[in-house]
Amino acid sequence: MTALIAQAFRDGGPFMYPILVVSVFAVAIIIERTLFLAVRYGIDDRAFLEKIRTFVDKGDIDAAQKLCDGSPIPRVVLAALKKAGLPARDVQNAVDEAAMEVLPLIERRVHYLAMAANVATLLGLLGTIIGLMQSFNAVAGAEAAQKGAILAKGIAIALNTTAYGLTVAIPCLFFYAFLQSKTNRLVEQLDSVAVKMVNMVSTKERS
Repeated sequence: MTALIAQAFRDGGPFMYPILVVSVFAVAIIIERTLFLAVRYGIDDRAFLEKIRTFVDKGDIDAAQKLCDGSPIPRVVLAALKKAGLPARDVQNAVDEAAMEVLPLIERRVHYLAMAANVATLLGLLGTIIGLMQSFNAVAGAEAAQKGAILAKGIAIALNTTAYGLTVAIPCLFFYAFLQSKTNRLVEQLDSVAVKMVNMVSTKERS
């Protein structure tokens, strides 16, 4: 199987190399974003807030702050805890500022997967066009003894670049949808946690 893939890669011509570069770029993004969104920062926000609430109810804000690490949701929680006891407007401002800092961390680089899918598809299409042009030129202008070889080479470029382009593009689109879903989920958690923290630690403003 490996030998067949290597042979197909060689038969695909020069357009296979930029498609390979796109695939490596996409794999790096998929690994980094999966670790970031699903593993490192994918927390149970309800359980986390219950722990925070336990300390807040006891008045031990310092202990609650020690539970917060540098991941997005705890950073927003920490911003609220630092304003504990202040009016809701002050807590909300602190939470909004923290959210503005972490949102770019949550959303960055995911959109590059959609771009990688488009680029891989277009590179495959370009390779297909070049391969067909070579095939037509072989039929039109080459000597009879060479037509078969040049025609076969052109068809190999056309088919292999299309196949490899789609092989890269389809997983890119799948992981783009998956990671975008994770991103949206984390943003929704962030919004929910922000509202709950404002209600938890702020004092009522007097009219």
